[in-house]
Amino acid sequence: MVIGTPRVYHKKFKFLVEIDEVAVAAFRTCSELSAEIAKIEQSEGGALIPNKSPGRVTYTDITLERGATDDFDLFAWFKETVNAAANIGLDEPEFKRDLDIVQLSRSGAEVRRWNVVQAWPTKFIAGEWDNEADENTIESVTLTYDFFDLAA
Repeated sequence: MVIGTPRVYHKKFKFLVEIDEVAVAAFRTCSELSAEIAKIEQSEGGALIPNKSPGRVTYTDITLERGATDDFDLFAWFKETVNAAANIGLDEPEFKRDLDIVQLSRSGAEVRRWNVVQAWPTKFIAGEWDNEADENTIESVTLTYDFFDLAA
């Protein structure tokens, strides 16, 4: 006998990535969002149990993969970051973008939206080529960011 309403679990196969000022939104894969809070332990006096409190929060990088196309927006964004790192006159905040990872239901309705704040590319891979392969070339970009939040 089940009491109450059964839970509906969200499928992970359908999602969009919306990036400020970058037109692309279709990706094959998006790595997980992950955050971790460091644990600070402090033993005082003769206490047998240490006092525990939260420390620094760290966020893991996100990797996006898609089939290579004639769209060069991701590489252009990566080049903006390279130019900023080389001090070629680009103001620092201009290469950072906010993005949303939108989880969709099977019918295409929005289920959840994650806001990723002040992201910028740290790595770009143009893909590999193989004369014997039947697959598409896959390019990927790895993004670092300040933090993420679940949109309400």
